[in-house]
Amino acid sequence: IGARLKETNRKGAEIMIALDVSNSMLAEDYSPNRLERAKLAISRLVDKLHGDRIGLIVFAGQSFVQLPITTDYVSAKIFLNSINTESVPVQGTSIGSAIELALRSFSDQSDKSRAIIIITDGENHEDDPVAAAKMAADMGVRVFTIGVGSKEGKFIPLPEGGYITDSEGENVVTRLDDETLRKIAE
Repeated sequence: IGARLKETNRKGAEIMIALDVSNSMLAEDYSPNRLERAKLAISRLVDKLHGDRIGLIVFAGQSFVQLPITTDYVSAKIFLNSINTESVPVQGTSIGSAIELALRSFSDQSDKSRAIIIITDGENHEDDPVAAAKMAADMGVRVFTIGVGSKEGKFIPLPEGGYITDSEGENVVTRLDDETLRKIAE
């Protein structure tokens, strides 16, 4: 009967979330669109964290650290709410550079408990994300992918109305590339 205090040394995981903010994330496969649905999922994940450190990267044609590794979940949600497709000035989708930036963004304190979560429609136009994911795996970092979008695809809306068109004037259809995402995760 009674209580005994015992000191434990518990280290939380470090999680870098890489969020695609390219224009294709404005497609309305999900309500209201892919990007807002992804932000909602990240917000729910942050609500479930306890003692883990989280960081946030936004990427399109380039990648930027939106929030360095932290345990400040309130700030994480504030930064998350401010994200939109204009968060990155260069459009495109460069998943590989997002993975490489995430690898450089982990703190020196973490060793085996590191993970990268990539949230994107998977349409990669710039680099080799599978090679970047292999480099992460070689460093002991787990890479998870979450695909947002449908295989049928949708047009990409413009803020002023209408849709993004290609050089021939045809509406651009953006589709979920789950095959690329599967290869990255493997």
